[in-house]
Amino acid sequence: MLSLKVVNMEGQEVGTVEVNPADFGGEVNRQLLHDVVLMQLANRRAGTHSTLRRGEVAGSTKKIFRQKGTGRARAGSKRTNKRVGGGTTKGPKPRDYEYHMPKKAVRIATRMAILSKLTDDETIILDSLSMPEVKTKSVQKLLNNLKLRGKREVVGEVQYDRRIDGLSCLVGLAGPDEATWRSARNIPGVSVLPIQEFNALTIMRQKRLVLTREALEALRSTKVEA
Repeated sequence: MLSLKVVNMEGQEVGTVEVNPADFGGEVNRQLLHDVVLMQLANRRAGTHSTLRRGEVAGSTKKIFRQKGTGRARAGSKRTNKRVGGGTTKGPKPRDYEYHMPKKAVRIATRMAILSKLTDDETIILDSLSMPEVKTKSVQKLLNNLKLRGKREVVGEVQYDRRIDGLSCLVGLAGPDEATWRSARNIPGVSVLPIQEFNALTIMRQKRLVLTREALEALRSTKVEA
């Protein structure tokens, strides 16, 4: 059993919660987790890269100068890939990178990603989280209380929020909360998602996972869709 501290929005410990690793698959299959994250990254690619081949660049196909008698190397069309402004040989063309793995494997990988955050001590459990109004300062104060963000620094005439050791975090909620999402959307490195939108990539790309107690209980009792 894993024993996790529960803190309030001021960062003070208010209790503990026991989590059975079996609720999240029991162990982390690194290969499966890697394969699913790789698939989700591939599915995000636009695939719009395109280069012009020899037959697509502008220019005449006429031989530049005669074959013999000039003392120079033999040359053909100015559109050849050997010349500046010519076509590209075997360059990329638009393609679709999308592919899919079995849904069951993707769901298992999502739960394994959560388990890895729990076992690696990269998860913070909040007793509750509520934003009465849309205010970025409220989320910034919460992150400071949880020791996830640095203080505001001034470099020249620019003010910015320095991350501690470059930490980023994903805040998981039991359901959609527009006020919390809007309050955090302008803070670099911070994402707010309901657990219904969790997948292996969204979990693993953030250094820390912040869950409300309600969200944790929902994750333990239901399957996370990918």
